[in-house]
Amino acid sequence: MTILIPVDSKNRHECIISSIEENKAWAFITLDEGKISNVEFYDRREDISVWIDAVVVINPLEYVWPFMDEGIIALIAPTQKSIDEIVEAFLFKDLHDFSI
Repeated sequence: MTILIPVDSKNRHECIISSIEENKAWAFITLDEGKISNVEFYDRREDISVWIDAVVVINPLEYVWPFMDEGIIALIAPTQKSIDEIVEAFLFKDLHDFSI
């Protein structure tokens, strides 16, 4: 399972989720058996050449239709900020869906 999150820096333990328009990097997280197995940072989303299962954004106003057009699940982290908080909420299904 892979998750993509727009973040404000490339520091694994200090970065927090940010708006797609204001992000400094993309955190690409790989989960294995419910745990983070790898976190990679990319400057541009287009640099990621492997499948993305889900993208998590900061609010429901984010422009996520290009992701959804590619079959990527778009979720909202209403209160979670760090990678660890977002992944935990993802695993417990505490993130919000986009209402279409």
